[in-house]
Amino acid sequence: MAGRRVNVNVGVLGHIDSGKTALARALSTTASTAAFDKQPQSRERGITLDLGFSCFSVPLPARLRPAPLGAELEPEPEPGAEPRLQVTLVDCPGHASLIRTIIGGAQIIDLMVLVIDVTKGMQTQSAECLVIGQIACQKLVVVLNKTDLLPEGKRQAAIEKMTKKMQKTLEHTRFRGAPIIPVAARPGGPDAPETEAPQGIPELIELLTSQISIPRRDPSGPFLMSVDHCFSIKGQGTVMTGTILSGSVSLGDSVEIPTLKVVRKVKSMQMFHTPVTSAVQGDRLGICVTQFDPKLLERGLVCAPESLHTVHAAVVSVEKIPYFRGSLQTKAKFHITVGHETVMGRVMFFSPAPDGFDHEPVLDSFDFSQEYLFQEQYLCPGSVPAETDGGEADRRVGQASEGRCPRQQWALVEFEKPVTCPRLCLVIGSRLDTDIHANTCRLAFHGILLHGLEDKNYAESALPRLRVYKLKHKHGIVERVMDDYSVIGRSLFKKETNIQLFVGLKVHLSTGELGVIASAFGQSGKFKVHIPVFPDKVWNRFVILPKSKTNPVAL
Repeated sequence: MAGRRVNVNVGVLGHIDSGKTALARALSTTASTAAFDKQPQSRERGITLDLGFSCFSVPLPARLRPAPLGAELEPEPEPGAEPRLQVTLVDCPGHASLIRTIIGGAQIIDLMVLVIDVTKGMQTQSAECLVIGQIACQKLVVVLNKTDLLPEGKRQAAIEKMTKKMQKTLEHTRFRGAPIIPVAARPGGPDAPETEAPQGIPELIELLTSQISIPRRDPSGPFLMSVDHCFSIKGQGTVMTGTILSGSVSLGDSVEIPTLKVVRKVKSMQMFHTPVTSAVQGDRLGICVTQFDPKLLERGLVCAPESLHTVHAAVVSVEKIPYFRGSLQTKAKFHITVGHETVMGRVMFFSPAPDGFDHEPVLDSFDFSQEYLFQEQYLCPGSVPAETDGGEADRRVGQASEGRCPRQQWALVEFEKPVTCPRLCLVIGSRLDTDIHANTCRLAFHGILLHGLEDKNYAESALPRLRVYKLKHKHGIVERVMDDYSVIGRSLFKKETNIQLFVGLKVHLSTGELGVIASAFGQSGKFKVHIPVFPDKVWNRFVILPKSKTNPVAL
């Protein structure tokens, strides 16, 4: 019997024609049914059109020998059997038009390999892949491929020059100091004879092995698998291949295909052509179930029965991607990617009230009992809230926001068609209609789905719970000073306004002191303001900042 196997998923990303598939082929000892551009369309066009999966294995390094959580589901190794580290390679497309597939592939990886054509350096999709990597994973290895195309006498100098360039590129990312290694995955190019051996592959395997860490694998949660390929085997059933995102699965278990609303029993399972009886979070797996039309599930999710729900809108914790040019406007539409699914969605941004800007972010829940401040756009450092109207107090609000922004912001995302997804999943907003030849980042923001709205009529049933308000600023005039602690104001309310509704609200005097509306004064819209600490001089103007009781979510 073989020793215990521990699986990690390594994404291979980069610009088109950087040699990703050749690198995956050079590294791999076992291929899946979807590896190395086996699709006829991929072979015809000479480019990767879909995710490809293959693997290699090495002895489990001593530093990783303590059994990870979930290992109890693996067969006990025979005495003397050596545990293995299985590295599953996720070969992602590189063409700009296939970014949906790239994003889907990046969400199932534990470590990213960024492949750079050493003769060209960073290209547009290389940069986009780097951005995706910063969102989706913690570790990076840069591979400078095609070193065989460099003139032999200048090869080492060119590699060193490109290495320094890449180090500078990574300096201001989370991957600062990431290792960079030169290889030639397919010396001579795709038309060269197969006898030409790849260069630098043993060194790359050694580097990957040293960089890999095993994420916490938890078999106790509900089973959830991201399916990337689906096909039929005559006389056996329908096979779904994918990566287990959470929980575990065993032979005989029932699994649900939520988009089809059907439940099927697991007949057999394989990991890279090897039959298995169980699998856990992080494993690459093929599940055979009773027959259904595979065209109905090209990509999607499979889960424990009744563990997933379909949502029409969601509250998402949002962070802007700094490389995206332009602002993120409320009511704008974006391509919203959740797992392998990308749909159009309209966003509405909101934040804590200004006095809550510095509160610690909460990334695993959303508090509906709190009040939130509507934003016309996502607030970045230096931005001024769009509600301000140019008055002195408004300038103070702008100055308070300038140079700082809320530590956490949210968006209500309303999907044009419902999506099936787990809570706390990664969400990426993009502008995929941007010209693919433009040298610009199409990825706009990312976040975590904190709360999904399942009711189709969520606007009436659920949105009233979301207490998002606009700040409106009105200006009034101090007519006269009544006593040491009170002034009479006018020109803030209409004659017919019920001032009693505004009693207790704070007002800002033009020089910064705070007062409180105490009562109406007469019948003409005048009012009395109480100032706890009366100033040394007289002001002739103040502003009020009451919260509008119109919930913009319902607009």
